[in-house]
Amino acid sequence: MRLNLGRVTTVTPDDAGWSYAGLRVVTLLPGVPITMKTGGVELFVVPLSGRLGVAVSGAHEASFPLYGRPSVFTHITDAAYVGRDCVLQLLSADGAEVALPSARCEAGLPPAYLAASDAAVEVRGAASATRQVTSFGVPGVFDGAERLMVCELLTPPGNWSSYPPHKHDSTAECANEEIYYYRIAGGPDGFGLHRTYTGPEHEEAGLAALDETIVVHDGDVVLVPHGYHGPCVAAPGYPMYYLNVLAGPGPRSMAFCDDPAHGWLRESWGGAAPDPRCPMTSVAGPV
Repeated sequence: MRLNLGRVTTVTPDDAGWSYAGLRVVTLLPGVPITMKTGGVELFVVPLSGRLGVAVSGAHEASFPLYGRPSVFTHITDAAYVGRDCVLQLLSADGAEVALPSARCEAGLPPAYLAASDAAVEVRGAASATRQVTSFGVPGVFDGAERLMVCELLTPPGNWSSYPPHKHDSTAECANEEIYYYRIAGGPDGFGLHRTYTGPEHEEAGLAALDETIVVHDGDVVLVPHGYHGPCVAAPGYPMYYLNVLAGPGPRSMAFCDDPAHGWLRESWGGAAPDPRCPMTSVAGPV
């Protein structure tokens, strides 16, 4: 399996060599609609930049204006959920860039609007491992999806995210396929690092060994079929964003297990203060 897909605009489960999770990133030209059939997948409509209208027909009927944001580094966005067997139309008066994370599913669930104000915003970690997690499409925040889970993370320049390394796979409490979609700010040469690797339990379960440290750039996609992932490191001078897409056979769960070699770090943070640069964004804009 090729873990680092680079800058791509569409990843299907077949592309990834797995069963459930996918991602499409589309650019809407001003006043030019994009129409697509969801078929056998459920998806979220996540504005990366710009605002747009969402119209759903077929198995269910609905329409939502999405107010969006200028950039993933400026605001928390609203979003929409669209179930399988629907026709989806996206239209933006001024143009927009939109992420469409998806998962194969069986149930035809109704569409829903996810207000930005309903998202759960957390500051996790401490010191140089501080990051912002914005959860809008995860269990407990939005329970109207069958398999798909989506959240966003922002990491200040120089900080480590997804740390300690952890796993969400079949050797843990759940079995999720995972996609990381990266955006890097600070200039065209900005970059970060992404680490994925396996432990002895993966070998015992018959899963392929992984040991990858990947340089990621703006717009890159990285796949995590199984194994520990982390850290995701934002190079000094370059803020990092990633859209985190998870899906598996269900039930939906964000349960994780730390790599026992590094899990002790959580206790070591103790009374350490979080990086004051987090949170980096809010519904109203930069904090």
